[in-house]
Amino acid sequence: MLPSIKQTWFFNIRGDVLAGLVVALALIPEAIAFSIIAGVDPKIGLYASFSMAVVIAFAGGRPGMISAATGAMALLMVTLVKEHGLEYLLAATLLCGLLQIIAGYLKLGELMRFVSRSVVTGFVNALAILIFMAQLPELTDVTWHVYAMTAAGLGIIYLLPLVPVVGKLLPSPLVCIIVLTIVSLVIGLDIRTVGDMGELPDSLPVFLWPEVPLNLETLGIIFPYSLALAVVGLLESMMTATIVDDLTDTQSDKNRECKGQGLANIATGLLGGMAGCAMIGQSVINVKSGGRGRLSTLVAGVVLLILVVFLGPWVSQIPMAALVAVMIMVSIGTFSWESLRSLGTNPTSSSVVMVATVVVVVFTHNLAYGVLVGVLLSALFFANKVGQILYVGSELTDSGTREYRVVGQVFFSSSEQFIAAFDFKEAIDMVRIDLSRAHFWDITAISSLDKVVLKLRREGTEVELVGLNEASATLVDRFAVHNKPDAVEKLMGH
Repeated sequence: MLPSIKQTWFFNIRGDVLAGLVVALALIPEAIAFSIIAGVDPKIGLYASFSMAVVIAFAGGRPGMISAATGAMALLMVTLVKEHGLEYLLAATLLCGLLQIIAGYLKLGELMRFVSRSVVTGFVNALAILIFMAQLPELTDVTWHVYAMTAAGLGIIYLLPLVPVVGKLLPSPLVCIIVLTIVSLVIGLDIRTVGDMGELPDSLPVFLWPEVPLNLETLGIIFPYSLALAVVGLLESMMTATIVDDLTDTQSDKNRECKGQGLANIATGLLGGMAGCAMIGQSVINVKSGGRGRLSTLVAGVVLLILVVFLGPWVSQIPMAALVAVMIMVSIGTFSWESLRSLGTNPTSSSVVMVATVVVVVFTHNLAYGVLVGVLLSALFFANKVGQILYVGSELTDSGTREYRVVGQVFFSSSEQFIAAFDFKEAIDMVRIDLSRAHFWDITAISSLDKVVLKLRREGTEVELVGLNEASATLVDRFAVHNKPDAVEKLMGH
């Protein structure tokens, strides 16, 4: 028990604490911005970021991953908040958490194995682009001071790690935020700060039960939103967990992460927060700043609450330029530059899937749509590729029997190719079809086998099937009609 706790909580104390501090500061403007998108008070997003981070630190399946209020989830809440108000949003958040816990027990996290590497790469690149685009409003129609501060912040972030000793002791994003804040206060620069984004809360969150009627009408209102929130939240969390797995070269428990996200959203709804999920930007900040264990996520959540509630006047003075510099660093570090260099050498299908995922996510700002398109394209390309791996050869034996040898996979994609390989006009008494090196996968494949056998018999040819493997034979016994006289007569219309 104790070795396990030490291994997940206290093996990297300094790195986790410092990384948590950086993430807490980076969470503040994001949470406020997402609250504004959803149409709720800034404190709703800040409370959500606190409770999501704290609960997921204990319940999540991916140590070092940050969960909080996110833009993808906020976009799904706009209509619900506008038409029904905050109380229904809190109720939808609770139901969202319940659905995610159910998904965890149903082991839906295992579905991540159907997401190809090209889709994950496209997802990462799209998020990097969206993170960068989200910073552009802070760099548009501003004075030269903002550009200078942002450039200085990027200089600190990228050059500080090159300084011996100090560069390794302190995370450069944290130093960037502290130094630029001090410079801004000393010089008295008139630039946009965190305080300009919205009023910070001045009290701790309290237990709240949504004041909505507990009836089927309420369920009918919130269920579609809760389902969408649950799906998008799990999708973004699973993808982020996969990315952090790669960054840290460790494995995570995806099903536990589903349950953890559900518990975190239930806690968030009961504390007056909006639904949230894993954040790739903040998770990358955490990892790049040295965070590896659950302690970094807990520190991020607790420090966030302390900062906004007790140190609000100081936090509100942080220049947005400093946080923009940090997020640009995240964008650059998140984007897979290797994928651009590999576009010409990777298979065309992989490149198409990656680019399609990026384009759909960037233009719809909906991660679920992009991943869905990527997965569907991957499936279609795979089916087409496997469908082409089918060979049907034939020879006429000394006894006058035509023997066909089928090699490969027969399913919906290759069934027409399978049928076309047979000569139904050949005047011959006996045909033997050797299926010992073939596999029939679905009812479309069985239907194609029926067509071949029945067409040959219609021409007066006797047909013998040999070599069916056990799995294919089971499908033939259940669904084929060529070996069932009654079914054949029915099929022929008699």
